[in-house]
Amino acid sequence: MSSLRHIIETPAKWLDGTGEESEIILSCRVRLARNLDRTPFPHRAKPAAMKKTLASLKEALAECPSMKKAVAIDLGAITPSERMLLLERHLISIDMTQNHKNRALVVLKGEGMSAMINEEDHLRLQSISSGFSAAEAFTRLDRLDGELDDRLDFAFSDTLGYLTACPTNVGTGLRVSAMVHLPGLVHNKDISQVIKGLSNVRLAVRGMYGEGSNAMGNMFQISNSITLGVSEGETVSSLESYLRKVLEFEKKARETLLKKARSLLEDKICRAHGVLKTARLVTSREAMDLMSAVRLGIGLGIITDVSISRLNELLVMIKPLHLQQLHGRPMEPDERDRVRADYIRSRLGGS
Repeated sequence: MSSLRHIIETPAKWLDGTGEESEIILSCRVRLARNLDRTPFPHRAKPAAMKKTLASLKEALAECPSMKKAVAIDLGAITPSERMLLLERHLISIDMTQNHKNRALVVLKGEGMSAMINEEDHLRLQSISSGFSAAEAFTRLDRLDGELDDRLDFAFSDTLGYLTACPTNVGTGLRVSAMVHLPGLVHNKDISQVIKGLSNVRLAVRGMYGEGSNAMGNMFQISNSITLGVSEGETVSSLESYLRKVLEFEKKARETLLKKARSLLEDKICRAHGVLKTARLVTSREAMDLMSAVRLGIGLGIITDVSISRLNELLVMIKPLHLQQLHGRPMEPDERDRVRADYIRSRLGGS
């Protein structure tokens, strides 16, 4: 557990709630897929080849100024529960919790920058920032990409661009996403129309953990789905443009809710606040729903004694594996619900 201690003890920097529009847009994340030239992709590579790739990429990352003082975590050398903890931190993929041999995570303290080695591609670089900050996150990642390009030969086609294991990433290999909180659109039943509109402009809308995950606590991920025939800069600016429209729709939905049912909305928000500060048993889903209401209350100025950064911290720290690691033992669901309620009360100053 020593290699993960710095992660479990300190909330990630992107949770600090300092970015623009951070109540609605929790964070922006940028990922780049890169592969070594003339080297089998991980799903076709033999163990010896994957081991060689792992060593060369760890060495290259260690030489990059952008990854100075990063920690390398061998996924095959940690426990299944520790891998699940990294998943809860949005640092590795679901696939890497199971397929972990000759795979690693390289991560900076604060978790603003990280790299998955030998996932679907040889390298999955990630940059994540608080609030409406896609351009900022991309600038950091683009710098790291350039540093690696000086040290490695990437698989590249003059016709197609960067070559990737999945055809949907061919081209720039760039995925830009934002985690957004949209309770107004959900309550007004406009969310389906917004999702349809975004899909029409080739943006994907998923749950908190990306593809295959469900939306919880009115949280959604919005990301680009096209990487071929469009530049990296255009991808970032396009997503930011549509995010501003989503922001506008969400704010209008909230105004409508206040006009139509202010008392009911305030009652729901204050009840959620009260439950979180007094409950003795709370499931993950219930906690997410209650925190969504409190988050909305902060945005509307109804809740003034809870910070966005505190709610962001809770989003991660009340996950099952985080609770177990904090207490140093496995727990049955009932015990986790009790410990989760205790932790929330302690962080919100409840009874």
